[in-house]
Amino acid sequence: MRRSLLSLAALATLATTSVAVHAQSSVTLFGVVDAAVRQVKNGSAGSQVQLASGSNTTSRWGLRGVEDLGGGLQAGFHLESQLNVDTGTVDATRFFGRRSTVSLIGGFGEIRLGRDYTPTAYNTFNDEFGIVGVGSRGIFSYGGGSNLGSTASTVLRTDNSVGYFIPNMGGVYGHVQFSAGEGVDGNQYAGGRLGYKRQNMDIAVAYGKTDTGASTPDFINYNIMFNYNFGFVTLYTLYDVKEWSPRKTRDLSIGAAFPVSSGTIRVGITRADRSGGASGSGFSDADDSTRLGVGYVHDVSRRTALYTTYGRVNNKGAARSSVLYTPPAGMLGGQDSSGFEVGIRHVF
Repeated sequence: MRRSLLSLAALATLATTSVAVHAQSSVTLFGVVDAAVRQVKNGSAGSQVQLASGSNTTSRWGLRGVEDLGGGLQAGFHLESQLNVDTGTVDATRFFGRRSTVSLIGGFGEIRLGRDYTPTAYNTFNDEFGIVGVGSRGIFSYGGGSNLGSTASTVLRTDNSVGYFIPNMGGVYGHVQFSAGEGVDGNQYAGGRLGYKRQNMDIAVAYGKTDTGASTPDFINYNIMFNYNFGFVTLYTLYDVKEWSPRKTRDLSIGAAFPVSSGTIRVGITRADRSGGASGSGFSDADDSTRLGVGYVHDVSRRTALYTTYGRVNNKGAARSSVLYTPPAGMLGGQDSSGFEVGIRHVF
């Protein structure tokens, strides 16, 4: 009996020690499972019914963690992988392609290393349906042709990056980022973002430049985001400019979200004004596009929602923007694209 009591006491001491150690660090499994049934039509490419993954929020899973190093310092990591719910597959070439970073965090801010989003991409997330779905402004932000035909792979994310995020200072936030090209054209990047968020207002500007090769001009992307919550409606605006001389596109997006009893009604419109490219290239003065999106998200619970979205893109000239982001082969320049979807999203 005495031996059993001593054994129990030892186990209790070990458990207490283990809890104390683990209380200084944490690892979280997180993710989103999102799928929608949709019908899309793309000009002469015709109509198609699809089961799509991530039409409200990109389906993904990941691990993130933080360890208290003492003295106000923390070490952190974030590993995130895209999940294709419709096929049960993941990105085989970039398993943690959405984000793979390790950080040192303290009163000075955060130093972050790895594959991460670019400063200009952060402005495109807020909101107008984010960057996914048939009604999103992401059709232009990072869809087909968003790098203007250059080798730039930095429209949304960049490899080999070193970033510094300033600590929040009375609503002021921002970061700078540099990426080594490592011999790959279109990945050497430098950019930054500066914003101010206070109460109902959020405004930010961002700039990025990518080296596309020794004999080609730099790819430049800059934008400004302005959002304001009026209570009964939240206004979202984004002015996004991309340049790869002589090609240029100026995208102006305006949208709104109207909260209702158990959900949100969303609307948005984008005007893509292209110039500089040769006739028939899809980037000439005549190759403009307009996107309209309307949707509703019904919150079933804190983590689960049902949603429906309608989106339409009107193209002129040789423009081939599609609600599928990458236009299908049979779609001709100047033809319109539309889509309607109904889906479910669960966050864990």
